Amino acid sequence: MVGLFATSALADSVQDPKIIIRDPACQPPGCTPVGTSFSFGTPQSGTGALFFNNASGVDWFNLTLVESGVPAAAISCITDVFSSCTATTVNGITTILLSGVGGNFTGLLSGQNFSIVFGCETGKCDPWPGGLDFTATANVPEPGTMALLATGIGAIVTRRKKMKLQRASS
Repeated sequence: MVGLFATSALADSVQDPKIIIRDPACQPPGCTPVGTSFSFGTPQSGTGALFFNNASGVDWFNLTLVESGVPAAAISCITDVFSSCTATTVNGITTILLSGVGGNFTGLLSGQNFSIVFGCETGKCDPWPGGLDFTATANVPEPGTMALLATGIGAIVTRRKKMKLQRASS
């Protein structure tokens, strides 16, 4: 009996706010061309789609969206162009990271159209706050990549110094 009441207390027929990243054809009035860094806001109604074109001249292997109005725990994200979508909130700043390419997941190719949809595919979900500001950045190196790069450069510098000392002592 307690388990049944606990389950029904946690049940929620209204889903979390969703963000959906896709690669559709542009809808009127067309797609907004963007580079690897751009800003946008949610539709005033809190639901709807924004259409963009990757006009940066490079393929995107990840896309980071940052906002400060909705916590990560309340966000569901869906994508058919990246293999992974995660949301985290630190100090009131929410970061949505779309990453992973390979197989059916191509990332966003140079010149490719894409949409950012605020709302549900089916059913009903909570709307986003209208006019919520986002910043977006494509192809941000992951922290592990930067650490590996720094380690490699450090090893090269150390090796050159050792070689220089060996020559000087000879």
